[in-house]
Amino acid sequence: MIRLLVEFVVPLLLPTALYGLWVAWASRRAAAANEEATATWRNAPWLLLGGLGIALAIVAVIGSGLGNGGGDIRGTYVPPKVVDGKVVPGHVDPAKPK
Repeated sequence: MIRLLVEFVVPLLLPTALYGLWVAWASRRAAAANEEATATWRNAPWLLLGGLGIALAIVAVIGSGLGNGGGDIRGTYVPPKVVDGKVVPGHVDPAKPK
């Protein structure tokens, strides 16, 4: 669940959340100066925000895929099997020292 949030939901929503913070800041600044706010949700660059979100999600997926492969690859993989009616999960037996 956490991986799903980190890889997909957060990167997709991050540009829109940052734009929302900027809109709030710009409207408060305009209100303090007695001006009309130019940044609103009506004129938001939705295509740009969506494209940035998708690009960030792709970077997150590629980065997590590249980052998870750094473990120790020595040893022998033993697939899952049934022993005495119970499933023994698959595991990696460590390599014998030379």
